[in-house]
Amino acid sequence: MNDKSRVEPIKIRFPVEQGDFVRAGEASSKIKRLLLQLGFSADVIRRAAIATYEAEMNIVIHSWGGFLEAEINPLKIIITAQDKGPGIPDVELAMEAGYSTAPEHIREMGFGAGMGLPNMRSCANEFTIESQAGKGTRVKMAIWETEEQA
Repeated sequence: MNDKSRVEPIKIRFPVEQGDFVRAGEASSKIKRLLLQLGFSADVIRRAAIATYEAEMNIVIHSWGGFLEAEINPLKIIITAQDKGPGIPDVELAMEAGYSTAPEHIREMGFGAGMGLPNMRSCANEFTIESQAGKGTRVKMAIWETEEQA
């Protein structure tokens, strides 16, 4: 379907488990395929795929588990990544490119370069992050189909 005006709002949610590197990336791949089927532009699909993958990997690496949710309507995709976990003590520092708290064994697998949150912010038209020590983190992003439509 290429006429997105016919797209009914869709809301999908995927559980994401701590340390599950076997299934890591599945939720973001499913969201990407759905956006492709619905006829979103290549730019929106690329940005949503990057943002959801980074959010999913952050849950796998840094939390005790959580979920990734996408609300899709013809004008924008709203992505929520919420986890239970230690939270982020200094969100401003965590938003700096290259800053990472990933342990060495995660870095040895090629993850934890400190680009997750900066990449999410750069892909989104709207970005918010809330984190509470000992409770978890919630990232909400909106990616607009076009700036005129949002």
